[in-house]
Amino acid sequence: MDDHKTMTGRESPEELRAALERAKALSSGKDYRNKDALAAALAAIPGHPLHTLTRENEALLALIARARPLIGGREDAEALLEQIHGFTTHYAKKGDLLYPLLKVTYHIAGPSDLMWTEDDEIRDAFKVLLRRIRLGREWRDEMLAVLARVERMADKEKRALFPMCAVNFSEQEWRGIARDMHDYGDCLGVKAEIWEGAEQPAPVELEAGEGEIVMPGGHLTLEQLIALLNTIPMEITFVDAADINRFFNEGPKVFKRPGMALDREVFSCHPPKIEPLVRKILEDFRAGRRDVVPVWSEKNGRAILTRYMAVRGRSGEYLGTVELVEDMQAAKERFGSES
Repeated sequence: MDDHKTMTGRESPEELRAALERAKALSSGKDYRNKDALAAALAAIPGHPLHTLTRENEALLALIARARPLIGGREDAEALLEQIHGFTTHYAKKGDLLYPLLKVTYHIAGPSDLMWTEDDEIRDAFKVLLRRIRLGREWRDEMLAVLARVERMADKEKRALFPMCAVNFSEQEWRGIARDMHDYGDCLGVKAEIWEGAEQPAPVELEAGEGEIVMPGGHLTLEQLIALLNTIPMEITFVDAADINRFFNEGPKVFKRPGMALDREVFSCHPPKIEPLVRKILEDFRAGRRDVVPVWSEKNGRAILTRYMAVRGRSGEYLGTVELVEDMQAAKERFGSES
């Protein structure tokens, strides 16, 4: 198999296992002489971050090749440039997942200090280009210059960034990156695949301090968690799967939440005319028919958004419902009413 070929997703299990074993063999020891071969081996594993990032660059370069012949037509060029603008998601992945790890863990600051700055410059230049096209100003030379910068950055990633990451990052770190990468959604029409042939990303292992509550997203003391929930500019109510009020955050509220309502059935907190609606919402959440119910209202002359949201576990099981009440008057005044 050609080391520089990106797998298509139609490979046999044997081919996938062989690609993974090839990558493992090349990654033993930090030998920069093998950096290109190692990067190519990792990029050959469907679902591996380098596989996804490489495919995104391939899609980006293909779009640029299509855009150049359209330099004379403003409307066609603008439509294609809007697609190319999806590269910002690709750049966000580099900035969030690759540069910081290189700099903080491996003390390799070059990509973070130089490439990240250039990424921002390219993004800004692309915004200016799109604005010039929409305003009907001269844009052709600028378009060629911006597209050339995007192409050069893709080449730098292939020749420098990806091999550098390939040599340094551990398999556990790659799995963590693969897990986080799914949060960014599709980019340039490329959908991140599941990394088969390797274990699913393990939960992040955090070193918690004494008395801290450990969660997948971090760790906090109880005092910090309470203060955080009370600082969020929303009224928060949690009702468990048995329809029992379990939690209210503190502070002034548009809809009062007396402490004595805790550990009571939620329906006891609503007038008879509202109770059937509340029951229907919770029944729909429990049955999986709905996940969110927004309710707009006006209270004391202010626009209020109340969102009822199903709370589900990792396997999709119904754990309860959260009610979020948010004062939207400032947003209404800032952007104007829909009417």
